[in-house]
Amino acid sequence: MGLRLLPLVLLMISNIQTGQTKERPKAKVTMWPDQHVYIGETVILRCDIQGGGDTEWTYSWTVENTNNSYRNTVNQCKTQECKINSVEHTHSGKYTCSGKARDGQNPKISDAVTLTVLNWKAVLSVSPQKWVTEGDSVTLICEVKDSSTDWTFSWYKEDNTLNYKLLSDSSRGAGGNYTLSSAAVNHTGVYKCSAERAEPAYYTDHSNTQLIWVTGVSPSVSLIISPNRTQHFSQDSLSLSCEDQSNSTGWTVRIYTDILGLHTCSLLFWASQTGSTCRISPVYTSGTGVYWCQSQSGEKSNPVNITVHYWKAVLSVSPQKWVTEGDSVTLICEVKDSSTDWTFSWYKEDNTLNYKLLSDSSRGAGGNYTLSSAAVNHTGVYKCRAEREEGPGNKTYTSNMQLLLVTGVSPSVSLIISPNRTQHFSQDSLSLSCEDQSNSTGWTVRTYTDIWGLQPCKSSQTGSTCRISPIYTSDTGVYWCLSESGEKRNPVNITVHNGRVILESPVHPVTEGDSLTLRCLHRYSNPSDLTADFYKDGSLLQKQTTGEMIIHTVSKSHEGFYYCKHTERGESPKSWISVRASRYLSHGLITGVSLGLNVMYLITVKLVL
Repeated sequence: MGLRLLPLVLLMISNIQTGQTKERPKAKVTMWPDQHVYIGETVILRCDIQGGGDTEWTYSWTVENTNNSYRNTVNQCKTQECKINSVEHTHSGKYTCSGKARDGQNPKISDAVTLTVLNWKAVLSVSPQKWVTEGDSVTLICEVKDSSTDWTFSWYKEDNTLNYKLLSDSSRGAGGNYTLSSAAVNHTGVYKCSAERAEPAYYTDHSNTQLIWVTGVSPSVSLIISPNRTQHFSQDSLSLSCEDQSNSTGWTVRIYTDILGLHTCSLLFWASQTGSTCRISPVYTSGTGVYWCQSQSGEKSNPVNITVHYWKAVLSVSPQKWVTEGDSVTLICEVKDSSTDWTFSWYKEDNTLNYKLLSDSSRGAGGNYTLSSAAVNHTGVYKCRAEREEGPGNKTYTSNMQLLLVTGVSPSVSLIISPNRTQHFSQDSLSLSCEDQSNSTGWTVRTYTDIWGLQPCKSSQTGSTCRISPIYTSDTGVYWCLSESGEKRNPVNITVHNGRVILESPVHPVTEGDSLTLRCLHRYSNPSDLTADFYKDGSLLQKQTTGEMIIHTVSKSHEGFYYCKHTERGESPKSWISVRASRYLSHGLITGVSLGLNVMYLITVKLVL
């Protein structure tokens, strides 16, 4: 029996050695229009068997939530797409699909995908402005965003006890607009609205608040501020006093901010009210707002706008973050809106993702740290810190991060991306591998994103390969290979898009004279099914019915930002395509120059979803 099995074993070994093994099919759930939807919207669930080929499949669905009766109705769906009309909170949950092949293969079960059903929200705004003069007309506008349903509205105004009461003439605002055609001083106050509808029945929570201030004759009381200015820095102290020319008592300080809403001084735990004086120490940026004096009977003084700024160190790079070895580049550390004398320290990340003080950090004492001849080993992520000797509040402020990449001669290591393109759909999988021509080991993948900063491979790193599954828009950023000794090589920009259309374009610069193929990919269709328009630098290039555009002979003039668009399915993000000089020209051999890395920084700041 053993000899009879030998040919089969040899065939299996041969298939493995020659790369003929196939990835097992896997089920995947996608949701449209999004995983976060509003009550009453329609949701489409779709189950795709990735790698399933032409096999016929039957489908089933399950959902994990707290509503047993709804779980049973989902189980009744037996098609590839399930449609949920007029979703409710009970539809929120984790959805899983299963595909069973008719040829008897084992069922393919997807990972769970979460659907979240949100409440409709009323949003209140004021037109033409919140500060008006007695006799002016002002309108409060209440809207339920992203909804065409007929709503009716109610209107509320705060009283002297910080509670909100329904306006007696609230019915005047049934159409969403509540207009004061001739505003009076007693209309001054903080307002809210709410919305309701009949079919299907729904009541929103109260909206955001809006302050309307109507000024008339000058009141007898004044709000005195110390220091006597309208702009202040965080961590400073502030004193506000009500001075009444009529010598009446009972005046207190009221505060309205976009973050905290309406408050009295005594309700803020970092403030204290003594008589008619409010002392706030320290002040925070959340204290930016309107301050006034108010009597027990509801009279109000003239209001004062107070703005609190946060002292923050801001790091920037000039002239650009992607430079060539030997170029000059400057890191600039600034503390915005401050004339205080600051000294600066400079930090660079090490291979352990920690930041270390640069040994020559004193070179940047004036706020500028210049590398007059940048070297490859200057590549990395930087921060700065600003310090001051005197003044109130905190004395040390740390900046944002900035990535600096210095490119030299063509590196021996390459970053290989699969699928081999710069744009990818969210929820897909991505593989990044470092391939080293010198066969040295120890290369790993590093990434820098605007949201997460500097990170190693966030999912699964096996040897020199990083696999990320699923990917999200927050994974948009720069990826490169890092050796154990700290060498950084071959950076590539990756964009993850949450929409339905992406552009397939080359990851690395294109060589002059080569051909270039761009494809417009749809989340649920093959390229040949997608009619698309292709654009370069905002101008229409071609209209294609195949979803594909070919440039047969690339020249330097083809360098630029490209994207594609479908009239119904949307448009892709923009990607920069770089063109490098050909290594061979008709007059002999010249040295190839890649301009791609010098301009790829533009992708980080200009890729638009």
